[in-house]
Amino acid sequence: MSGRSQTFVVVGANSTGGTAAATLRTDGFDGRVVLIGAEQHPPYERPPLSKEYLRGEVPRDHTFLRPQSWYGDNGVELMLSTQAKKIDTAAKVVRLDGGDDVAYDKLLLATGGQNRRLAVPGLDLDGVHELRTFEDADAIRSRAAPGRKAVVVGAGFIGCEVTASLRAMGVDVEVVEPLPAPLVRVVGPEVARLFEEIHRDHGVGFHFGQGVSAFEGTGGRVEEVVTESGASLGCDFAVVGVGIHPVTELAAEGGLELTNGIAVDPFLRASEQDIFAAGDVADHQHPVFGRRLRVEHWDNALKMGAAAAKNMMGAGVAFDDPHWFWSDQYDYNLQYVGFAAEWDELIVRGNLEERNFVGFYVKAGVVQAAVGINRGRDVRRASGLIKAQRPIDAASLRDENVDLKKLAASLDGKEQ
Repeated sequence: MSGRSQTFVVVGANSTGGTAAATLRTDGFDGRVVLIGAEQHPPYERPPLSKEYLRGEVPRDHTFLRPQSWYGDNGVELMLSTQAKKIDTAAKVVRLDGGDDVAYDKLLLATGGQNRRLAVPGLDLDGVHELRTFEDADAIRSRAAPGRKAVVVGAGFIGCEVTASLRAMGVDVEVVEPLPAPLVRVVGPEVARLFEEIHRDHGVGFHFGQGVSAFEGTGGRVEEVVTESGASLGCDFAVVGVGIHPVTELAAEGGLELTNGIAVDPFLRASEQDIFAAGDVADHQHPVFGRRLRVEHWDNALKMGAAAAKNMMGAGVAFDDPHWFWSDQYDYNLQYVGFAAEWDELIVRGNLEERNFVGFYVKAGVVQAAVGINRGRDVRRASGLIKAQRPIDAASLRDENVDLKKLAASLDGKEQ
């Protein structure tokens, strides 16, 4: 695409924004590309922060989407440590914290998410950590040593991955979680109980059905976490991972429609002309699931960033990816594809007790999502079943001899 007279601006130098900027160049846009990021680092992948990077197994530059030199070499103006403060949709400019304006012909908002903060006393004590950046991971690693004790608040994916990494580093861990099991909101009770067993096998203690009422300590340093039930959990440090909220302030001030994030249509277009949104911040009208979804996973960040860039160039292709993510905890690899807000049953292929299975979340006979442990190939092949959105015989899902890829093709009438 020829775009010498055009300027495309991307706000958010993260996985979504970095992928979008790269896609603009690789797909032939030769106008001006400006990538604005609040952090001091070039776009990097966040999943290693709770796993390999936290454990000190990979250096920072191994997590970069591309070497920092790539941006200059490919004509992408990378503005780091820079905060976008306002969008003027009438003038089509982004106002920066230093007072400068960057004019745009098309704008992508990839502002991502911010960690939720607990409104409890003691949150700002030394030794109470969160995890979102390199610096956060470095701070947690500096506390972690064999024999030390940590309290992890939150048993979602970040909390569980941090817990597994800390146990691998020899840290004793107790977890506080308001829900009745880890990961239960996403994977349901059967798989959640399995992950509870996995963590308990590795010596993790759980405190379910309660939150935190305070962090306490002397000399400005955390020494214990007090739960809502009154239990005092001694610790050398704590890690809080209770989810994120989308960063929508810039969009709100610009007058964009907000729902559970920035509202975008199937083509990732926001409510104002020539503005798109993608990644953690985008509340996307999904053409497969027939509802709005805001997805906070790495794979979605990359794919949505690329799709938004293509649509900024006029591709006009609806983003219909069924969404896939993974989580590594100890020696177990969980993979999940699709989106299941509710389901009638979990149909299992393989064996839950043996921790080697793929499960299908089915509603009215239609597969909404699939989850597996150490069965990544089957999970990925299930994406075709989800995109088909047609009823499937439960026996076919259970039968190991039924090829899921061929089954999906048969639903689309593509079977050879």
